[in-house]
Amino acid sequence: MEHTNNQITLRGTLATLPEFSHENHGRRFYRFYLEVPRLSGAVDMLPVVAEEHVLNEMDLSGGEMLTVTGQVRTHNSRTDGVRRLLIFVYAMRIEAEDGEPINDVQLDGLICKEPVYRRTPLGREICDVMLAVPRGFHRADYLPCILWGRTAQEIAQLDVRDGVRIVGRLQSRVYTKVTEEGPQERTAYEISALTAEVNEEQ
Repeated sequence: MEHTNNQITLRGTLATLPEFSHENHGRRFYRFYLEVPRLSGAVDMLPVVAEEHVLNEMDLSGGEMLTVTGQVRTHNSRTDGVRRLLIFVYAMRIEAEDGEPINDVQLDGLICKEPVYRRTPLGREICDVMLAVPRGFHRADYLPCILWGRTAQEIAQLDVRDGVRIVGRLQSRVYTKVTEEGPQERTAYEISALTAEVNEEQ
């Protein structure tokens, strides 16, 4: 892929068939889930949105796994007065090919909320960062990132509007939210950083 401040490459197996998602300016979009295993044996179930022509141009003869290249995008959704940040992979290209699972994300963006630094009960250092990654037409994607260890220490010292370059993976995490209707199982998506560095060019 050409260099960009937001790029992701996934390789995994199709977990759901593409279903119509929405239409925008006459363009039809479809949504499906890709199952990408981790080295630990856990599996990330990741939402992918692709324009109709991207699906039509797929060559399915290359293997049983799908390689998706594109960007991590966000969309603010309001349902029943509740606002939620939806996170998904916007596919620019999809190819069928076999090989090892891939989950590679590269982001350049600006910190848009104060970093939250904490320690787990076992003493592991964690820093949560919300990264605003610029997109065309004066828009941005707001991506929650989680950093660990010494990287967490370093990024926790930064301020809002500092530039950060992150390399990591997109992961899914199932949690239980207590609502008025009772406990509900939900899935959160976040970037788990392998490396992070200050980007002075931002």
